[in-house]
Amino acid sequence: MYSIQLILAVFTLISTPKGTNKSVQTIHESAITIDTHCDTPMKFVNKGFDISVSHEAPSSRVDIPRMEEGGLDAIFFAVFTGQKERTPENYKEAYDLAYQMIDSTKASLKANKITAQLTLSSNDLNKAIRKNKKAIYLGMENGFPIAKDINRVEEFYKQGIRYLTLCHTANNDICDSSTDKKGAEHNGVSEFGSYVIKEMNRLGMIVDVSHISDKSFFDVLEISNAPVIASHSSVRTECDHPRNMSDEMIKALAKNNGVIQICILGDYIRPADTTSTNYLKKEELRLKYNNYQFKNDDERKAAWAEWHQIEEKWPQVLPTIKDAVDHIDHVVKLVGVDYVGIGSDFDGGGGLADCQSVADFPKITEELIARGYSEEDIHKIWGGNFLRVFKEVEKLRE
Repeated sequence: MYSIQLILAVFTLISTPKGTNKSVQTIHESAITIDTHCDTPMKFVNKGFDISVSHEAPSSRVDIPRMEEGGLDAIFFAVFTGQKERTPENYKEAYDLAYQMIDSTKASLKANKITAQLTLSSNDLNKAIRKNKKAIYLGMENGFPIAKDINRVEEFYKQGIRYLTLCHTANNDICDSSTDKKGAEHNGVSEFGSYVIKEMNRLGMIVDVSHISDKSFFDVLEISNAPVIASHSSVRTECDHPRNMSDEMIKALAKNNGVIQICILGDYIRPADTTSTNYLKKEELRLKYNNYQFKNDDERKAAWAEWHQIEEKWPQVLPTIKDAVDHIDHVVKLVGVDYVGIGSDFDGGGGLADCQSVADFPKITEELIARGYSEEDIHKIWGGNFLRVFKEVEKLRE
């Protein structure tokens, strides 16, 4: 029989990457790990989702047991509302839906207060870690619920929102989107949008430039007196998609002392196979629901149900962690390791062939180690860079 010592020695060789005397798990657990974007709050509203129970991908990619398994310390839950025609009725619907997501998320965290907590500041993260709790932050994806009321920026901040993704797939009152089929409306950030950004600076709310047009992005850098983030965006040179950031944008973001959080949604990592049934069916779905500008809550729920049916019946051939880390490599080679992180977009389309949920996050660390990233580099990528921006935004507030 093999001795216990021999078995442990073999295991150590297997789990210890070449060039380091620490295991992947040890290095991963030594980092403060933050995922800056996932869309789990939609599940709280739609299904009475129980975050305390481990679920199966692809129907769900985030819960407390899998955060624990994947060594994830903190996550930003996005309060997402799709863009619709800007009418009083639709403003109210988006506003009400945002509160449904905020309230249902808080209710879920209250029910799981032993293992998770709502966190409101950069310092709260260490407090949660010391209590052995998962830190849950709130972001808002799309400024549509703000309507044209500047007072709502502070209102949502008081509800716990700590970053605002200025727009989504279509133009809104704040700025132009990178993917609006009608093209630019404001030629970047609107006058109202400039007031929103300045108010966010005053409050210490992080400006998120994911989804916005290139011109909007450069306008934001001119307006904001604080560094900004792309909470879930990837690299256009690696995957030519308008949602991704060009090298010029990444250089400007680094000069701003901001950070791009690489999004691990397949179509932003590797060009989509436009001949696949998955792609064609999703395009049909997008057209059916007017680029996901839903008429009402029932239509939104129906669209997501159909999306999951497509994923189950005609699963997408997804890129891999290696493909995603190519994006990280590109940013590091372009501007340095201080300006890149990870924002999965789980529960909103994110997922790779070998990274199906937050439980798989140590595999990203393994790939980073294999490519020669140091433990200090990995700490920066997994949370240090984002925390630097978060703290600076808090420091510069009124």
